[in-house]
Amino acid sequence: MSNSQKMPPPRLVRIVERLRERVYRLHQRMMPASVTMLEMITAGMVSQAIQVAATLGIADVLAGGPRTAEEIAQQVGADPDGVNRLLRALAGYGVFRADPSGRYALTPLAGTLRSDAEMPMRSIAMFTNAPEQREHWSYLLDSVRTGEPVMEKVRGVDVWTYFENNEELVGVFNDAMTDFSNLTLAPVTAAYDFRRFGTIVDVGGGQGAMLAAILARTPRARGVVFDLSTAAAGAEDLLRGAGLAGRCTVESGSFLETVPSGGDCYLLKNVIHNWPDDEVVVILRNVRRAIAPAGRLLVIELIIPEGNGTHPGKLSDLDMMLLVGGRERTEADTRALLAKAGFRLDRVIQTASPLSILEASPV
Repeated sequence: MSNSQKMPPPRLVRIVERLRERVYRLHQRMMPASVTMLEMITAGMVSQAIQVAATLGIADVLAGGPRTAEEIAQQVGADPDGVNRLLRALAGYGVFRADPSGRYALTPLAGTLRSDAEMPMRSIAMFTNAPEQREHWSYLLDSVRTGEPVMEKVRGVDVWTYFENNEELVGVFNDAMTDFSNLTLAPVTAAYDFRRFGTIVDVGGGQGAMLAAILARTPRARGVVFDLSTAAAGAEDLLRGAGLAGRCTVESGSFLETVPSGGDCYLLKNVIHNWPDDEVVVILRNVRRAIAPAGRLLVIELIIPEGNGTHPGKLSDLDMMLLVGGRERTEADTRALLAKAGFRLDRVIQTASPLSILEASPV
């Protein structure tokens, strides 16, 4: 999903999501409960198989056209029989396709695993199912029993320290976070008009992809990417490559201590879900001290809806509890935290992605 693509109206997206939910519930009612439960139990196997195909780079091999399992195995350094069995299993889920001659080819789903895909999912598959991440999730029972993250128990350090000391994993993590962000660039920039702002500060902005997308649509605005130096590594190169070096700077620091002052728009995208309530209030108060009197704060997060429907925020909430002690929140949760920090929640804006934009003003 490129930033230039036209986004469907968020209302239409919500209608489609509700229809999909009803079809899924109908499927559940038509099948024996034990069969549906078995599908859920084994879903992790499918995810793991996708991770293996992504790690081997099979989609890149097939970018030039169909190949036999033997040809693929030779190029990726794997066993031909193992490759055949892997792709045969994934073809049953629409990931890859076998033709009558026994050659495997890309499908639209498999195409997202190419390293040069328009919206690549390869790094997301690789991180989500990395051995370390699978091990963390094996401790979910402990986290549910205690309500506490398990990282210090399992690794002896918090998740951020662990990532910093694991060069290979942090590289996959940073790539995955960039790809996650890229999935939402177009929906967020299509849903909100940033043209009224002169200076936009992206707090916890990482490599700057979101701010670059916004500045591309607001030629008169200037921007600041603010994050830890390790998280913002590569931001200057990204901004320079986008032709924005003259309009955007990169500043390093911790938003638990301070944020750059002088902005009339502050972004917190996928930031507060990483933190418990007390730390979130600290972050928001730091923004409150820095923001212009007539400025706006945009909190961009997965907002958990009421009811029993599926929503990506509900599973992400477990991940936050498990790894960092954070949480995905409801609208009411976020409103209360904003009020404690001196903000008023003015409106909630739906996007064509699962993310919502919560616009707040200082009081």
